[in-house]
Amino acid sequence: MVIIMSGSNVWSRSRERMRLFSGLFAQCAEEAAAYGKCVAATTKSKQELKKDLCAQEFQALKTCFTNAAKKRAK
Repeated sequence: MVIIMSGSNVWSRSRERMRLFSGLFAQCAEEAAAYGKCVAATTKSKQELKKDLCAQEFQALKTCFTNAAKKRAK
């Protein structure tokens, strides 16, 4: 059985979302770098990343993404 996805070109919409994400990411480069540094620092020597170790940095990145998306939607 073959399932055909309906709608106006699902793949085009997915590609557009990925383009949007890269633009949002560029606006939040500083927050993304801080989060990445925290994750790298807490996982040295193959340690597992533990919940909430980088919560502050993640929250800053999440807030930045949210604000950037709101600006773009206007």
